[in-house]
Amino acid sequence: MKTALIHSEDWARFDYGPQHPLRMERLGLTWRLMQAYGLTSLHGATVLTPSPADERQIGVYHAPEYLAVLQAANGGTTPPRGSIFGLGAGDNPVFPGLWEAARLVAAGSLMAADLVARGEADRAFHFAGGLHHALPGRASGFCYVNDPVLAILRLREHGLRVAYVDIDAHHGDGVQLAFYDDPNVLTVSTHERGERLFPGTGFVRELGEGDGAGYSVNLPLEAYTDSAVYLPAFEAVVPPLLERFKPDVIVAQLGIDAHRTDPLTHLALDMQGFAKAFTRLLPLAPKIVALGGGGYDVRNVAKAWTIAWAILNGVELAGELPDAFAPDMKNHGFASRQLWDPPAAIPDDIGRAVKDYVDRQVDSVQKTIFPFHRL
Repeated sequence: MKTALIHSEDWARFDYGPQHPLRMERLGLTWRLMQAYGLTSLHGATVLTPSPADERQIGVYHAPEYLAVLQAANGGTTPPRGSIFGLGAGDNPVFPGLWEAARLVAAGSLMAADLVARGEADRAFHFAGGLHHALPGRASGFCYVNDPVLAILRLREHGLRVAYVDIDAHHGDGVQLAFYDDPNVLTVSTHERGERLFPGTGFVRELGEGDGAGYSVNLPLEAYTDSAVYLPAFEAVVPPLLERFKPDVIVAQLGIDAHRTDPLTHLALDMQGFAKAFTRLLPLAPKIVALGGGGYDVRNVAKAWTIAWAILNGVELAGELPDAFAPDMKNHGFASRQLWDPPAAIPDDIGRAVKDYVDRQVDSVQKTIFPFHRL
């Protein structure tokens, strides 16, 4: 098995601003934890740095007029009409190097797709990727370029059948939109219910259209859904669909903002649940392209994506964070050296209501989506 890890030190140059929840230091922190565990020098694994994508590569999906605005914003000043394209104060700020950052995130996910498609890697991980909200002509939800869509389109150019599985707390709306009528791409998103969380979409009834009907799959989750509820629901929906679809490659978006300590969301997964869900995907396709995604507690981001890279390489990690990582633990306020989470107690009445809601969503998926796949 050949694996590839894609990382660039250039991410340290970019900053959404001091008040923005998406902290770029999460990427460097993840890299250093991987290093401390010895995961950046594994036998059979390659570490690669992408060169920024060009406008033509990004323009495969994004509108020319939108890309022109991103380029105009690269100096850090909002261009005229920038707000029409989603840029400005709030979710999608303009910062120095914005276009360069967009080129870099696209390049990493395209590199991962190419490595897998050409057989140079069986599994590739671009943990700076997974920016799943960007629309063809508009920035959305901290995302300027939709690198998962670009990666899927590249895989399709190679003739591969693709399943996209998104476990971020937020609905993968931009990816769903891109393939809403395409039966050659199965998109599956598990996320906090749209009535409670941005982007306000991702209901079971959003099942695709035309030839793509039944190929957009959404599993909404109630607030406080923990691993004990999530994992059975995941098992009831995701493996049966992927086993029937038989993808050549899975593109997995591994947002960790579904973790119980994330400051922006209301789900309650732990590291163990995250790891089990990702591990469950691996036997469902011969090849994997893994991407990062959301995650606003930088400590959990570093732990989760280090775990994911270990899983991709069949490595079991020590339960205590390595001594070499001690300076970062101190600087970033890690509460303990434990990699895995202690048990959490959800009150019984909340737990019952959560399970009832999620069970009803699973039942709805099975009744509305499964028949399209003769399940």
